[in-house]
Amino acid sequence: MRLGLGGIVVLLILSVVFKQNFFALLGAGGPGSGEPSTTELSPAEKARQDTLVSFVSFVLDTTQATWRHTLGNRYRDAKLVLFRDAIQSACGYAEEASGPFYCPGDEKVYIDLGFYDELKQRFGAPGDFAQAYVLAHEIGHHVQKLLGIEGKMRQLQGQHPQEANQLSVDLELQADCFAGIWGHEAALENILESGDVEEGLNAAAAVGDDRIQRMSTGRVNPDAFTHGTSAQRVDWFKRGMQSGDLKSCDTFGSRDGT
Repeated sequence: MRLGLGGIVVLLILSVVFKQNFFALLGAGGPGSGEPSTTELSPAEKARQDTLVSFVSFVLDTTQATWRHTLGNRYRDAKLVLFRDAIQSACGYAEEASGPFYCPGDEKVYIDLGFYDELKQRFGAPGDFAQAYVLAHEIGHHVQKLLGIEGKMRQLQGQHPQEANQLSVDLELQADCFAGIWGHEAALENILESGDVEEGLNAAAAVGDDRIQRMSTGRVNPDAFTHGTSAQRVDWFKRGMQSGDLKSCDTFGSRDGT
């Protein structure tokens, strides 16, 4: 069933008002998703959390459908783990400060729901599509694992430790490009609405290494980059969005990230 983000917002409002999961009508529960471990929440906070869980699960379904269509039987679904505060993963102990991440060891995406508040309040990147971009980026890392890209990159980091940070940047920018491929497919499926792409680009720019360093220390140190600059992240997301083609996402063949 095709549903624009405006329709999703309506379902979110209905879910809050009536305290029921209206996304269940769409079968959008999301494989591997579930209630995040959490401390006591007020009824209003619980309702907001439930609807956010449903929305994220809906985005997960559409993202994985894109990759099933693109990769065929090479793709297998990732699992989504939503939590608050802290959780144990196959990649180690994760806290809110870790931010969203993908763990190749258990093929799960971990998202602390509090990060979405931080994305809006601290980084100035509000909106449904900004939230969707974050998840699509992490699923991009799952695609890299399935295609052997992530494993090869880790091997290269061991062989060339002086290039470890640049290789990490290449990997992250490619995940941004893969997120753009999902955006391309979502546009073809009429899921996107006016302003959605701008929200995604804003989110990509908000989490650039240069912007985060400037916010935290007042200085920019390119040698410490691990994810790429705001301009690079926007550019690679746009490449995937415009082409919808894996071949357009060869960040490793474009070592300057441009």
